[in-house]
Amino acid sequence: MSTVPDLKISPARLMESLAALGQVGALAGGGVNRLALTDADRLGRDWTVARMRALGMAVTIDAIGNVTAIYAGTADTKDLAPVMTGSHIDTVRTGGLYDGNYGVLAGLEVVATLQEAGVRLRRPIAVAFFTNEEGARFQPDMMGSLVYVGGLPLAEALATRATDGYTVEEELQRIGYQGPAAVGCPVVDSFVELHIEQGPVLHQQGLRIGVVEGVQGISWTEFTIEGVSNHAGTTPMALRHDAGVAAVRIAAFVHELALRHGGPQLATVGSIQLSPNLINVIAHRAVFTVDLRHTDEATLARAEAEVQAFAAQCAAAQGVACSHRRLARFEPVVFDPMVTALIAQETQALGLPALRLPSGAGHDAQMLARVCPSGMIFVPSVNGLSHNVNEFTEPDDLALGAQVLLQVLVRLAQRDA
Repeated sequence: MSTVPDLKISPARLMESLAALGQVGALAGGGVNRLALTDADRLGRDWTVARMRALGMAVTIDAIGNVTAIYAGTADTKDLAPVMTGSHIDTVRTGGLYDGNYGVLAGLEVVATLQEAGVRLRRPIAVAFFTNEEGARFQPDMMGSLVYVGGLPLAEALATRATDGYTVEEELQRIGYQGPAAVGCPVVDSFVELHIEQGPVLHQQGLRIGVVEGVQGISWTEFTIEGVSNHAGTTPMALRHDAGVAAVRIAAFVHELALRHGGPQLATVGSIQLSPNLINVIAHRAVFTVDLRHTDEATLARAEAEVQAFAAQCAAAQGVACSHRRLARFEPVVFDPMVTALIAQETQALGLPALRLPSGAGHDAQMLARVCPSGMIFVPSVNGLSHNVNEFTEPDDLALGAQVLLQVLVRLAQRDA
């Protein structure tokens, strides 16, 4: 096997690509808005695919809109499964420049570095971006990668309706990204995702690289409370069937549950909608979401059961009806020890400490972990800000993360086993 020369990514080229993609869907006050399968997402896809093709990569698009580009390996090993990297380019409505985009463009920077040096590795390198990772317009989040690994039937995903009423299939066809390739192709050897931390740990500790050991479990549930609308000035308190009161009490319980459980238990009520939503009318309907997260599956399941039991109890006490439906449910994931060890080794080879930590957010890597050895690299988020137009990571840290990614991908692609 030929020796790979010392390779260095181009920080300037990486930053230029991040800035260029950041212009697609740019917001006036900074950040970007590229909700999945909107016109802005189509333009972002077009820009990224053009960049892939400019690097001479073979691009395929599958039936859920996942895009994969292949940088071929050496001729004598062309049938080996590729080592894959990547992430997503869709954003939340007020997203930053780095969430997801960084992982995709750093992957392309790795390929540009290999190409510039005339290097082909034993295994091909695949760079992918997956459809609807954020889940901001269609649920569940990480939809494209979940379909890719067989965790969600294609037909079910395509029939999913957006918050604005359109289906995934309708929007894929409208923007021209329902491709001919079968989902789950190519079968990959391994997967490494580079991402900003989206939390404060690395920044607070003054560390530059995080070795992600796993992803905490995520439970999203939508609750609907049905009561009776009535006049706010003439209906005695004891005779009310107030959906709003029940919703607020359940929301408070969710917060208190997290404080009571402590440790890694997280709980959020991020969306509440009241109907008719008028100042002088008792709400007859409340719809709200509960987001529960924990690194331990049994503890997460107990928290879910507690919330559902309290919701039923509260509804009975208020004389309202309560129902719920699951929006998303993912068990905690532990990443492959071989991949995490390689990330730690390559970080230490650069003379830096590597902090091992879990991911609080969900990522495509947790889906790929179902089918191949997978891992993640984190770089710091200044003040822990993400899903925010002020999201920021220092350029030197972005370049360092891409360099670690390059070295890890070379190690994976050159190994014999």
